[in-house]
Formats: sequence, structure tokens, C-alpha cells
Amino acid sequence: MSAKDRQRSILEWVHEQEHVEVEDIAQRFGVTTQTIRRDINKLCELGLLRRRYGGVSLPASAVAPPSIACIQDDRVRNVLVKQHMARRVAADIPEGATVSLGVGSTIELIAQALIHHQSLRIMTNNFSVAAALSGNSGIEVIVSGGIYRHDHHDVVGPEVTSFFSSFVSDFGIISTGSMDQQNGLMDYDIREAEASRAIITNTRARMLVADHSKWTQNSHCKVASFKYVDRFYTDTLPQQKSAGLPGSVTIIECGKSAPGINKH
Repeated sequence: MSAKDRQRSILEWVHEQEHVEVEDIAQRFGVTTQTIRRDINKLCELGLLRRRYGGVSLPASAVAPPSIACIQDDRVRNVLVKQHMARRVAADIPEGATVSLGVGSTIELIAQALIHHQSLRIMTNNFSVAAALSGNSGIEVIVSGGIYRHDHHDVVGPEVTSFFSSFVSDFGIISTGSMDQQNGLMDYDIREAEASRAIITNTRARMLVADHSKWTQNSHCKVASFKYVDRFYTDTLPQQKSAGLPGSVTIIECGKSAPGINKH
């Protein structure tokens, strides 16, 4: 999770609870209290929160600060972009296919877009995927065991890598925390990276779904280089980024205009 997303979530939580302890915030997001204090300092500098009694509270005059609305608008725009990509991915999955789905909000949106398929077999470690597909009895969903992450509603750990290694799927679909041309796909949690590697190692068609913002994110756990990607679905791809990708990658731009396919 980026600092901006975490700060937005902190704002929303404090607006719900009115006062939240620093220790509780750190535990919820799985980061250090020092990291949370930096987030709080930023939000207090903007006048959105105030420090109080070992935690953080709303300013006396706060009801719904404009800055929260702006952050929420950014989130809505991002969701619309991801939904557009998700629908394009779903359109490329044929009936009767076996599909491995990883973790993340983008993957959950892809599951939602697959709900109208008549027959699929889905393997996943993402409980949000299972929930999204629960209304269609024609879609078989197989869920991995592992260590449950409350904030992410998924499971991770060696059980997950073993689970995906037990199948060979027709399509393996992953997202990623960040991207760069030198290291390829990166993630924030080594366990997420291991799950994604297990998916792309045990599938016939490796599909990456990531919007342009991933080029500017900064995560540190290696997943795989772009040579292990067959299809790259994104909203838009600058020419300089496209030129640096292997020729084997099929680039599918899912902008609001008619989606373009570049065999690269």
C-alpha cells in the first residue's frame, strides 16, 4: 500500500471512530509506529487531523474536509480505470477455461467481470475473488489454505505456492505492486511475490494487469522480469516504456477509446 493510500485510509478510519491510537493504526496496516507517525504528521500539517492522547483525532471543526473528497475522487478514477481493464481481460477468457487468480483489488475486479461466464474453474488465494464469484454455480472456485491476512482478505505462505504448483492453468492472472524496466514486476510483501511467481510458473498464458501508476510506485520484492509475461493489460503505455519491453510481450492498452493491441 502506498503512503497516499494509507493516509487516505487513516483519514477515513478516524472520521468513523473520531479517535484512533497510533499503535492500533500501525497494527492495522502492518507497519511501524514510526511510519504511522510520519503519516500523521503529514495529515496534521494539512489540518486534517490533530494529535491527541497517544493517537490522532479530528480537528474541532472537521466534518468532511475537502481534501478527503479529493482523495476519494482519485480513488474513484483509479477504480474506473481498473474496471475497464478488468472487463477487457474477462472478454479474453473463453468458456471452460481454468484460471489462476492472485491477490489485489485489480484481481477482485477481474473476478467480478467474470461473473457472467457460464463455465470456468478458478484457483485462487484471494477470498474476495471467491466472494465475487459465489453467485454463479457454473464457476467452480478452488481456494488455497494458508496464513489469513485480515486487511487483504486473502491467504499467503508456503501453502499457497504449493497450491498453485499443484495445477497447470490455462490462464494465470496477476497484478503487481510496482514495475520498472530493469527489475520487472515488484511487490510489497515477499509472500505476495512468491504467490505471483507460483501462478506464472504453472500456467500456459501469463497475464499481467497493471495501470500506468505502477511505473511510479516503489516496492522491493522481486516477482519476475517482463520476459515471463505473455500479455500485458494496461490503461496506457508511454512509448519509452513500450520500447524497453521484450518483443514477446503482447501489449493491450485498455484506454477509454477502442483498446489497442500491440504485438510489440
